[in-house]
Amino acid sequence: MPDSMRQDYAVRLPRPLLVRERHDGSSSPRTPRPSSPPKAPRLLDRVRAAIRARHYSRRAETAYVGWVRRFVVFHGKRHPGELGEAEITAFLTHLAVKARVSASTQNQALSALLFLYRDVLARDLEWLGGVVRAKRPVRLPVVLSREEASALLRGLQGTPLLMASLLYGSGLRLLECCRLRVKDVDFDRNEITVRDGKGQKDRVTLLPARLAPALAGQIERVRRQHADDLRGGAWERGIAGRARSQVPSRGVGAGLAVGLPRLAFLRPRGERPAAAASSP
Repeated sequence: MPDSMRQDYAVRLPRPLLVRERHDGSSSPRTPRPSSPPKAPRLLDRVRAAIRARHYSRRAETAYVGWVRRFVVFHGKRHPGELGEAEITAFLTHLAVKARVSASTQNQALSALLFLYRDVLARDLEWLGGVVRAKRPVRLPVVLSREEASALLRGLQGTPLLMASLLYGSGLRLLECCRLRVKDVDFDRNEITVRDGKGQKDRVTLLPARLAPALAGQIERVRRQHADDLRGGAWERGIAGRARSQVPSRGVGAGLAVGLPRLAFLRPRGERPAAAASSP
């Protein structure tokens, strides 16, 4: 067989059937290399996968992974599969006595370890009765009067004032306000739809009528900035991969792309900060 045909023949064959010549002129099939077995996922990767499979928030994932890491380091980097109720009790007691954490922090660490053993390691724990609990302080809530809230809002201006007014007038949480989208605002009914709030629940809250003009102006400024970014090619530079296949490439409406976070810390080009909105 000519060398050119042999080369073409070898290229077309699967790899295990490639032929190599011995020194004596005979040929033998080349044995494929044994594939190494896949590595088992690390413990923290298993914790992350279990949390994401249950659609927990990213903040819960960060907190749980952090507590699992601290628990492992506290016991000399031993695998949690080798530890049990006594080691968990010792760690939680250390948090209350030595680290002097609050009761809510200790409960968060306990929840993270229970998740680790029940949902990741598939182990049922006995009752942890020997844990020294951190004392939960009993305090009265601090509630601002209407005059104090108005004085606080008078010290703000621009988009921070609008966001603070929505927190005060609509009862939004901070992240709910930052994630607010244009399509969630109903000016006709003076309502705001909160998506994926605390506990992954949606709810409807009121939109103060005094904030409607300022919020409408904010949305219009963001629409113009969004249109300028699309004309400048910001969509192609900023969106790639799976996100580009899920959302139309250039037909993005302001309901998906913009909201208060876009101008909370970014100012439109060539414009001064927005005028202060009236406090509720």
